[in-house]
Amino acid sequence: FANAAEQLVKNILPRYANQLTIGRTSFRPLQVSNRKTSYRKDDKRLHIDAFPSAPNQGNRILRVFCNINPEGADRVWRLGEPFETVAERFVNQIKPPIPGSAAALRFLRITKSYRTAYDHYMLRMHDQMKADERYQLDAKQQEVRFPPGSSWIVQTDHVSHAAMQGQFMLEQTFYLPVGAMLDESQAPLRVLEKLLGKELV
Repeated sequence: FANAAEQLVKNILPRYANQLTIGRTSFRPLQVSNRKTSYRKDDKRLHIDAFPSAPNQGNRILRVFCNINPEGADRVWRLGEPFETVAERFVNQIKPPIPGSAAALRFLRITKSYRTAYDHYMLRMHDQMKADERYQLDAKQQEVRFPPGSSWIVQTDHVSHAAMQGQFMLEQTFYLPVGAMLDESQAPLRVLEKLLGKELV
């Protein structure tokens, strides 16, 4: 699946072919709707992707999903508001990172790499979105259904999403430098830098 996903992205997005870094490959056999977890890990809540232990330092998160459900069940997502709308709502509520905290997290091996200011704001925004019950109900959103045998490509650091139902899915993560984008002003990094008026990486 990892090889097929890589070839798919390179065929559809040849501009990215020599820029991608391959990340984790995963198989998700559990039913999403039955999963009991903390709100931070609850993917049934609208969120943008940010990884606590694996800072991506501004690189884009591009993921390929494939529904392989053998019983004919759809994978059901909700898609939320545009990234800039989400950021305008939440980013000014977030306090800047404590000086020295990124180095401490790396030294203690809590993070696998250095957590930049960008990673700090993205992770806090991810958590605040999931914690805000009113936002989960009131944010503009739509349901999207992915039938068995379908695949979809999403930049999950940019697309507000929630997985509501589904079982048996394959997922491949890639990382893409902002500089590889045709219009890097659309990257979450550049959007947050514009809103906050400072460099974040």
